[in-house]
Amino acid sequence: MKVFKSKIDWWLVVLVLVIFGYPIIDGILSKEYVLSLVFGLILVVFYFLSKTIRYKIDSENLIIWNTKISIHSIRKIYRTNNPLSSPALSLDRIAVVYNTYDEVLISPREREEFIQELLKINPNIEVVT
Repeated sequence: MKVFKSKIDWWLVVLVLVIFGYPIIDGILSKEYVLSLVFGLILVVFYFLSKTIRYKIDSENLIIWNTKISIHSIRKIYRTNNPLSSPALSLDRIAVVYNTYDEVLISPREREEFIQELLKINPNIEVVT
């Protein structure tokens, strides 16, 4: 099984720290500790997610979280900067189109190696550059 980590955009990390860091500091300074705690917990969740997003490729499936996608059902892969919610921590993403109408956006750190691993199993995948 091959495991690929998610790419993380540095500016996204800064944005999250600013958006959630300000209320934490403001809550501490104004003695609103519950506010600081809530936003601190949100930051912990973001950190946990950033360390656990992995894309796994076994002999038959692409596994994202606990979702298995048959590699033989993947029809197309293309680059995208679509900001929709997805298991990706970067806007430098690829869309994986599978089955008839299904699509998932991901951001593997080693994108080319990731695509090559999928092509080894299913050489019929259309890769749009």
